[in-house]
Amino acid sequence: MNERQFIARVRKWARSRDLKVRFVASEGVGSHGTLYAGGRRTTVKDRKKEIGKGLLARMLADLGIDREEL
Repeated sequence: MNERQFIARVRKWARSRDLKVRFVASEGVGSHGTLYAGGRRTTVKDRKKEIGKGLLARMLADLGIDREEL
């Protein structure tokens, strides 16, 4: 899964829970940005590259999402 797909899946997950989601590209350096879901946030790097397993686990933990829910 790449970063763009990750954001789309988080949006779908959040909609099912009535949470607001927003991506702010200006809150990052270079190709990084910040993804907000409800009251939590995580940093998203280059949206075209694949996400490694460790980074994916960290991003999901930042947002409080179980892997099975996404």
